[in-house]
Amino acid sequence: MKPVRRQAHARGFTLLELMVVVVIIGIVIAGTILSLGSAGRDSQLQQERDRLTALIGYVRDRGSMMTLEYGIRCGVHGYRFVYYDNRTMQWLPETLDDTLRLRRLPPGLQLQLVIEGRTIVLDDKALKFAAPAAPAAATLGDGAQAAALAPAAAPPMGPGALSDAGTPVGLGAPSADNAPQIMLLSNGDTNSFALTIERDSTHRSVTISSAADGSVHAGNIIEAPQ
Repeated sequence: MKPVRRQAHARGFTLLELMVVVVIIGIVIAGTILSLGSAGRDSQLQQERDRLTALIGYVRDRGSMMTLEYGIRCGVHGYRFVYYDNRTMQWLPETLDDTLRLRRLPPGLQLQLVIEGRTIVLDDKALKFAAPAAPAAATLGDGAQAAALAPAAAPPMGPGALSDAGTPVGLGAPSADNAPQIMLLSNGDTNSFALTIERDSTHRSVTISSAADGSVHAGNIIEAPQ
């Protein structure tokens, strides 16, 4: 009688086992990517910093060439550039140059602002504009009406034209309708400000600030303390 020869059958992986392996590999890769992302470069935050810094430089050059006083109105999730209209004596949104249009930050980013050492409470309502006020009609005759509608003499806008609050004399207060919090004057002056872009999930941030000589500097991205 011949001995029974047992044949070894090669056992392969089942579909379920392969799927489990794929899921495990995916979890490991995702964890690696997330860990690198949390400690690595925040390209979106860096891009917004560089864009805002470039726009500030651009508007300052534009204001110098056109002798226009510019400013920035900041909300929590965006900002826009405004200019001072000497004819109507009001701050107006920049509409002729699309480069200076309203800018909204990507989801997850927000702004914080300090003016002259004081923290400013930001509101996205600042991104909307109130309708310009129409001059009141005078009823005292042609001469009185002309005098009433004539704009007041503009104050000098030299290096000493900033008030103690950092607001240019005669250009309205930051709390006034449509007035900006950040001033970018045509003579190169600016009020003291520190504008921070922060990622609200990780509190990673970067700050753009002004110096005593009127120059504007962009800082490095700072990781939130653990």
